[in-house]
Amino acid sequence: MSNLDSLFADNGVLSNHITGYRARIQQLEMAQAIADTISNNEILVAEAGTGTGKTFAYLVPALLAGGKVIISTGTKTLQDQIFNRDLPTIRTALKAPVTVALLKGRANYICHYYLERTTQNEHVSFINRDEAKYLKLIESYANISNTGDKSGLSEVSENAAIWQQVTSTRENCLGSECPSYKRCFVMEARKKALSADVVVVNHHLFFADVMLRDEGVSELLPACNTVIFDEAHQLPETASLFFGESVSTGQLLELARDSKIEAIQHAQDFVGLPDAIAAMEKSARDLRLTIEGENTRLPLAVVKQNKAFEAALVLMLEKLTTLTNILESQAERAEGLENCWQRATDLFKKIEQWHKQAETDEFVRWIEVYSHALQLNATPLSIAEIFNKQLNASPRAWIFTSATLSVKNDFSHYNNEMGLTAAQSTCWESPFDFSNQALLYVPTDLPEPNSREYTEQLVKAALPVLQASQGRAFFLCTSLRAMQRIHELLLDAFKAAQLDYPILIQGQGSRSDMLDNFRQLGNAVLIGSQSFWEGVDVRGEALSLVIIDKLPFAPPDDPVLSARIDKMNKEGRNAFMEYQLPRAVINLKQGAGRLIRDESDRGVLMICDPRIITKSYGKRIWQSLPPMKRTRQLADVEAFFLRDQ
Repeated sequence: MSNLDSLFADNGVLSNHITGYRARIQQLEMAQAIADTISNNEILVAEAGTGTGKTFAYLVPALLAGGKVIISTGTKTLQDQIFNRDLPTIRTALKAPVTVALLKGRANYICHYYLERTTQNEHVSFINRDEAKYLKLIESYANISNTGDKSGLSEVSENAAIWQQVTSTRENCLGSECPSYKRCFVMEARKKALSADVVVVNHHLFFADVMLRDEGVSELLPACNTVIFDEAHQLPETASLFFGESVSTGQLLELARDSKIEAIQHAQDFVGLPDAIAAMEKSARDLRLTIEGENTRLPLAVVKQNKAFEAALVLMLEKLTTLTNILESQAERAEGLENCWQRATDLFKKIEQWHKQAETDEFVRWIEVYSHALQLNATPLSIAEIFNKQLNASPRAWIFTSATLSVKNDFSHYNNEMGLTAAQSTCWESPFDFSNQALLYVPTDLPEPNSREYTEQLVKAALPVLQASQGRAFFLCTSLRAMQRIHELLLDAFKAAQLDYPILIQGQGSRSDMLDNFRQLGNAVLIGSQSFWEGVDVRGEALSLVIIDKLPFAPPDDPVLSARIDKMNKEGRNAFMEYQLPRAVINLKQGAGRLIRDESDRGVLMICDPRIITKSYGKRIWQSLPPMKRTRQLADVEAFFLRDQ
């Protein structure tokens, strides 16, 4: 490992992917720190700003060290990039004879059993004409694909409803009882992962498996020497999700759908089954209807006040019990019917446990409401102790890296939340010249964010900045409601000012399609919410302005956040400074990180929220951002953009 400096300097492939002397030094320092961590089986938390080349900085020492390596990413997009582009490049450059594998969750692979069931029973599989067209494409693809990975079939959208009928879930997979088990794409992917030196997964898969022992990662961990988490800032949220328990009415509706098809195929003579399925399905839909609205989270205390919810939940459990008993009586007729019975039994246990669970200081119970489904959740108030057990299970190196893990180079919030008490923490700032490449603008005279006229006023303040930048902007919003309102106001403002910059809004297409459109237009304004705050890379002049509507504090009425705040305050701690503020800073750094993606990029970051100036904690926030020049004068912004013309 001592020859890392000469390796990076002498190898053209490794040295040419990154420019600038400072960036090369930072990348080398990071690579050396990771090499030391791996050789000593230690824990490293590494923040590396945009342009540091962190992917190469961890891949090179990981491949040189030997042993089995698991790389976990925050998104499937980065997962594919590392597997398809970065790993082959480095493996070739190092002439390293390592084998690599890509492992995704089972929902990403076509299931031969459910594909055949759906194609053979189109008339009872409840699919429309468009889905029938997609089904033919999927069937053809499954016959020629080596992996069965749905990302390889671009003609069918990742979000197409038909995928639910041709892939399996943890609940409905027939396992070794499946007639197509020997040619299962999921099992083949796991076999490759077990024999590979380097396996690329994503956070959801990693934690789902650590807790559920379902997706193949648990088989990989015992022999693993190194675990690397990229986009590690997402881990607290993901870990909380999987260290708790969740069950939804959507799972009940899927059970009803599968039970209907299995009943038609294998139990047509049993007249009681269709009625029991229909009754359970109706009770699940009725439970959802007891809560008004959608995309909301409610604590148990609020839910308990809803008598209709309680009555509907009890009725649903009764109907589920009836269906479970009937499915049990028919289970031996077919593997599919037996699976439906087992799923019904498991769902009943989970829902009943949520319903009867005693209140504790360790977990918070709450519900989340979607358009057509309702989810019952029990989430741990702290994941530190649970995750710490994973860290200490056996000797291996753990590396956590992201561009946003600290607050003013202080990692205590992240380390405490993840239970990384023994970690070494290091920060490498972005090598970009932010003082010349970027300007931070906070407008004057905006009201407090909770005032009624705030959104209207911030759009007025943003309009001359958008004119100066000639569009070319991301407008990042902290809520879907604000996003919709800002879209309406901008349409009116552009019309009144006779500005013809195209306006795009999240939801008009997939994120990748919208980004392609944004790049091609060259002068568009894209209004987005959480989906566009991170994992988005637009280099060049197409993006020269990022506007952030408010400081991204999580809503204080969020059930999990509220419970964690109460717990910390009862312990005599300052929940705002220890928890809420650091989380907001890390989220803000992600949004701000969309602006400068290359050493030739230039742009303005406009933060509309006056609290960054007026509140005592504001200084802590802007000092955590890259070191760009700051102004409150519109004239400085206009002058900045004039330099580009």
